[in-house]
Amino acid sequence: MKPKQPIEYSTIGILSLAHMLNDMYSNYLPQMLPFLVAATALSTTRAAILVSAFTISSSFIQPIFGYFLDRQGKRWLVHVGTLWMAIMLSLTGLVSNYLLLVLLATLAGLGTAAFHPQASTMITVVSGDRKAVLLSTFIAFGNIGFALSPLLLVPLFQTYGLSATVYTVIPGIFVALLLFFFAPKNNVLGGNAPTLSEVLHSLQTARKELLAITSVIAIRALAYTGLLTILPLYFQAQNLSSIASSHLVFIMLFSGAIGGILGGYISDRYGRKLLIVSSLVLATPLFYGFSHTQGILSIVFLALAGASLLSSFSVTVVAAQEAIPNNKSLAAGLTMGLAGGIGGLLVIIIGHIGDLCGLATAISVLFFLPLVAGIVALFMKNRPSAKAERIAAR
Repeated sequence: MKPKQPIEYSTIGILSLAHMLNDMYSNYLPQMLPFLVAATALSTTRAAILVSAFTISSSFIQPIFGYFLDRQGKRWLVHVGTLWMAIMLSLTGLVSNYLLLVLLATLAGLGTAAFHPQASTMITVVSGDRKAVLLSTFIAFGNIGFALSPLLLVPLFQTYGLSATVYTVIPGIFVALLLFFFAPKNNVLGGNAPTLSEVLHSLQTARKELLAITSVIAIRALAYTGLLTILPLYFQAQNLSSIASSHLVFIMLFSGAIGGILGGYISDRYGRKLLIVSSLVLATPLFYGFSHTQGILSIVFLALAGASLLSSFSVTVVAAQEAIPNNKSLAAGLTMGLAGGIGGLLVIIIGHIGDLCGLATAISVLFFLPLVAGIVALFMKNRPSAKAERIAAR
């Protein structure tokens, strides 16, 4: 009998902390935008391009890193990637040239592209027989870090100005050192990747299902990244203070983190497709409820909309892995990376809509997109729920 693999909770804790910081940095640029616009009269289109540059480089490279790292683990990428991103972003407030800002944003994205595939693999390696729940915890920490970004960065920029970005390198250095000393060693990583011909065969076999899943993710990513980019500018145009705006964005994102955990649990019991379709379709009226009400009721609508939008975040990744079960890392790269990057690229169009038709119109388009994603999700394959499969296996 094969001995039970021990669970390394301390290592999981460090990797989850690193993921929280990494995703806090991933939501860095949208928090800078209102201050950049005020200081440089940046157009909405140019602001969207800046965020898209980071999103594209951090996303499109992930499938390549995922395939490469499956074949040969490179532990140094987690701490070097974290430090690299922290350095690049910490320099953004010190430059005034727009093209240089875009370059720094693009280079920063490479850091998170290197971190995510290897860190996810590390979590799987050290999680023993509780891989699913501990990977969900790891993802939840990232979502919480994303949510904390406006609460921490907006007061910093408002109090000390954009030059304060230089100080944000400090937590990156600290976490990079933790990863350097405590991340799993190379001898337990990599070596199990499928051949290129096996990958191509899997993609060909499941092409229709993967097309539906990646389309859903791309549309949802467009809505998500667009809201992160446009909402702070919209709140600024509505004469809402930067602090109040940051609180509203935090509420949406934190609720999304909780929704992601609940969504995974619900999808295990009732099926992936049902959860994905229903949550996305529900998000649109909830967002419109937020924009057409005031006070506490408006905040409740925003929280529910954030939870509904992001409740399918990890579920779509699992759905893709179930579609190509022998290529799980590639599935994660395609969904979390490539599809998300396509959505990030299209944010430029939303920014252009904002310039031509106003921020309110751009926001209205973004609110409508989850409904479109939910309709596309109807074309996904309806697989048995995890609960049904466990019952059938008895």
